[in-house]
Amino acid sequence: MYNKYCYLISMFLILMLSSWGFYAHKKINHAAVFTLPTQLATFYKKHIDVITEKAVDADKRCYVDSLESPRHFIDIEEYEDGDMDSIPIHWSRATAKFQERKLRASGIVPWQIYFTYQKLVKAFRDHNTDAIIRHSADLGHYVSDAHVPLHTTRNYNGQLTGQIGIHAFWESRLPEMFADEYNLFAGKAQYLDNPLDSAWVIVRESHALVDSVLLFEKKLSETFPKHLQRSYITRNNVLISTYSDAYARAYHQRMQGMVEDRMRKSIQRTGSFWFSAWVDAGQPALKGKFKPDQKDEETEIEYKKIIGREEWH
Repeated sequence: MYNKYCYLISMFLILMLSSWGFYAHKKINHAAVFTLPTQLATFYKKHIDVITEKAVDADKRCYVDSLESPRHFIDIEEYEDGDMDSIPIHWSRATAKFQERKLRASGIVPWQIYFTYQKLVKAFRDHNTDAIIRHSADLGHYVSDAHVPLHTTRNYNGQLTGQIGIHAFWESRLPEMFADEYNLFAGKAQYLDNPLDSAWVIVRESHALVDSVLLFEKKLSETFPKHLQRSYITRNNVLISTYSDAYARAYHQRMQGMVEDRMRKSIQRTGSFWFSAWVDAGQPALKGKFKPDQKDEETEIEYKKIIGREEWH
């Protein structure tokens, strides 16, 4: 009974603390399949369940790999007074200017998108079905993380402004409550001439929204009745305190579609990165079948303690 209870607690924490939340990440990868052109969509639809489930593998690895955590964010303020133009776009130039240790300490999500993109191109060229699925799932995860404003700031959980918990509130609680109301048909995937530049465009967009994410919640907390801001819900037989439905709806309305917009862009751009990798690999014919009964060490993880930023996962 004790072990079962600990398992339920750990799985709940993973859900609540993961980037975009398990629910949203799976939604995004699943919907991205339907942005693809027919020839590519045929392959992805065959494996849509696996690509959907593996959308959260990158978060799971944060429990066992100390190098994983920085792949999900970038703290723009850590660079020359928060001037994004001071950060070289290319990894080799960035490491020459700042050294790799600083880059990893401050987060590397735009570069990680490109690293994973290159792996996916190679997987397509090698006709390696398992690798295509794995890297597609991971690429969707990192692209989606880059769309979250709080993944681009050192104040990632409102800890510097007295707003502890806003990270999971914005990217987990709100999508879980409202995603069924969203229009997630995000348009067709487009070929990306420069995937690395595209990753940085996403980060710039997200960082421009940080002040709004924090300010809207701060102002709402000052006017919304204090005793109605929190409530208790039961998740996996565990009673927990969270933001009330009424408070979540009020915050969601103040942002005027921001969460939906970032999810839609995550979907369309995930599909675009997948499509572009396939084109850059020479548009190979895709055959082969993923064997879900194969041992997958990346997902066989004992959930104990996140290595890195616990507050935002």
